[in-house]
Amino acid sequence: MPSTGGETGHPHADSELCEAGKLLYITALRTGRIARSEAEHTPCLFDLALLHPDPDDAQWLRPVPPTTALAQLIHPIEREIQERRRRTVALTGALEPFLAFTDQNSTVPQGITVLEGLNRINTSLDQATAACSEELLTVQPGSGRQPQFLEQALRRVEPLISRGVRMRTLYQHTARHHPATLSYMEQVGPSGVEVRTLEEIIDRLIIVDRKVAFIPASSGDRLSALELRHKGIVEYLVGVFEQFWLHGIAWEEQISYRPQPDGITGVQRSIAKLLVEGHVDEAIARRLGMNVRTCRAHIAKLGSALGSGSRAQLGYLIAQSGILEHED
Repeated sequence: MPSTGGETGHPHADSELCEAGKLLYITALRTGRIARSEAEHTPCLFDLALLHPDPDDAQWLRPVPPTTALAQLIHPIEREIQERRRRTVALTGALEPFLAFTDQNSTVPQGITVLEGLNRINTSLDQATAACSEELLTVQPGSGRQPQFLEQALRRVEPLISRGVRMRTLYQHTARHHPATLSYMEQVGPSGVEVRTLEEIIDRLIIVDRKVAFIPASSGDRLSALELRHKGIVEYLVGVFEQFWLHGIAWEEQISYRPQPDGITGVQRSIAKLLVEGHVDEAIARRLGMNVRTCRAHIAKLGSALGSGSRAQLGYLIAQSGILEHED
């Protein structure tokens, strides 16, 4: 369980420094030591072994150099990784004789292929998009893809643009503020790639010529995917895409984030709905394409607007306020 940071209320979590801890550590590095009393409410500095007692005076603490602290923290992780690799090799050797038998008796339905590892996923995507001749549909959840993934996407779509393939992509609203996504749109937008955004969309989805689709094999995992060539499944996913597309806002249009008369913004209304459904902060942030800190800031503003004094009371006040009954 994360510590609460004592009376000061600074949030603490595993492998994280609170803002007060960061400032105090910088001070310790600059001055060479700090009073023990100053670190009473920053347990994260002790959890990460960034401070140690002054051997000459127990009332003072000295900072551990960042490089030394990093090495101490990473060493057990690297040791665990090595042990897992060793176990992986051992398990592979133990089960390898049975792989041929299970391949012959696979229970995976025809038209569904499990892709393991980024290399195999990217190879299959490259092959499918290289053969694309009519239409490419994609759904990209989150606040924006990393630059390296956008570079891969740009490499795939450039030949399609030259062939006149129609391309439509759905992002979340938060992607409109992502530098790498903005740069990507500057390059592909003029070529006719159509983009719309929504506040909340489904998980990642790629559909090529309405014949083959790619989806994650498990939620939040980019290391495994399903390649779907089953006609019924692909047609169903096309229908899902079209429903989201119908409600999307074109990239060129402006989105109003102004509060409604009740003082609740559209984002906060969406967060309220997910809170009432019982989702935790991390799940809400993931579904709305924002980081957890931003999500919690919206929750705090929502609580202030409704006069909530606690997280438990907030759910009750949301239900009683009627704000979810006025969703457009």
